[in-house]
Amino acid sequence: MDLLQAPLAEVVATAAAIRDEAHGRRVTWSPKFFIPLTHLCRDKCGYCTFAQPPARVVAPYLSPDDVLAIARAGADAGCHEALFTLGERPELRYPAAAEWLAAAGYESTVDYLAAMCRLVLDETGLLPHANAGALSEDELARLRPVAPSQGMMLESLDPDLECHRGSPDKTPARRLATLEAAGRIAIPFTTGILVGIGESRASRLDALRAIAESHRRHGHVQEVIVQNFLPKPGTAMHLSPRCPDDDYLWTIAAARALLPPDIHLQAPPNLSDDFGRLLDAGIDDWGGVSPVTPDHVNPERPWPAVDRLRAVTEARGFALAPRLTIYPTFATSASRWLDPGLRFAVLDRCDAEGLAREPGDAWYSGADVEPPALVPGAALTSRAGRSGGPVTVAAESTPGIAAILSRYS
Repeated sequence: MDLLQAPLAEVVATAAAIRDEAHGRRVTWSPKFFIPLTHLCRDKCGYCTFAQPPARVVAPYLSPDDVLAIARAGADAGCHEALFTLGERPELRYPAAAEWLAAAGYESTVDYLAAMCRLVLDETGLLPHANAGALSEDELARLRPVAPSQGMMLESLDPDLECHRGSPDKTPARRLATLEAAGRIAIPFTTGILVGIGESRASRLDALRAIAESHRRHGHVQEVIVQNFLPKPGTAMHLSPRCPDDDYLWTIAAARALLPPDIHLQAPPNLSDDFGRLLDAGIDDWGGVSPVTPDHVNPERPWPAVDRLRAVTEARGFALAPRLTIYPTFATSASRWLDPGLRFAVLDRCDAEGLAREPGDAWYSGADVEPPALVPGAALTSRAGRSGGPVTVAAESTPGIAAILSRYS
């Protein structure tokens, strides 16, 4: 199929069929929260409200106490993912950032990020996801022992976009080099494209093909985000038109058609008024949804409540399931994809499929807690079964199940 010429309905139908074949009728989401480690950034993207100058922030970086306070609130709310968001290399642009890092004993922003990921991991058991932008292989390797997954939006491979003027970290070569480096050292990686910032449909396909080729070499791309541009007040692009809905749906469907089927496809629900339509275009993941923090990248767009997310998902015939920051296929292949020091932390939070445990589910084999009662009843009794071992049954269970259990007691 010629994606550039095919009608939208044909591309969407193809994408949905690929999704259903590869991932079934389950759609995942990550219970997460943001830790905005620093709002300072050396880049000057024309659509961004996250980056701020030193005069508009209380401090160049969040303190360790600030980081822990956010993390503990996330833990109390039942989250699993601590999403660290930050500007890229602000110490190279702002003396205030360089001075703060030096006074705190850190060589760079990445050095401080690694320390804060370790702090959250050790103090709360939550799983950090490091979203630090274009990094070198050495920097990615420094984060690998403290973050089960990492990410960087490729955004676009168009080198002439006006919105990236003055943004040295947004050059295609730097972004592609990071994507490749992550693959070489086996980091479960999140990437994606930004739609509607002045690029052509053909250039979007070029970016998606580059992601697909990198994944075929290394197998490391766990998810691709297709995000739509929305103009924001106070940015250079505040008068630019928003990404048209049909153009956005076409891009999501084209991504599903082009990418290897094992890559998960995500679109953020808070950036679309009718986000159920995104399921029609072939996505199988909603990304992170936070009960604790706003979307610091798009603060004007609140998250949908999880109950609404579930209702919209189920209305289109899908089941909603929570996941970790690392997807099941990576979590269940820990020896390849996880630093040895992270394997217990990940396995402690995932179920037998590699999905996230539901809140309150703390039991696993060998744990010092009572196992859950699988059969409802007012009381549990134990007696010897046919093999001589104990059998636990409910005194008041449903008749059919009680009859089956009685045969083995």
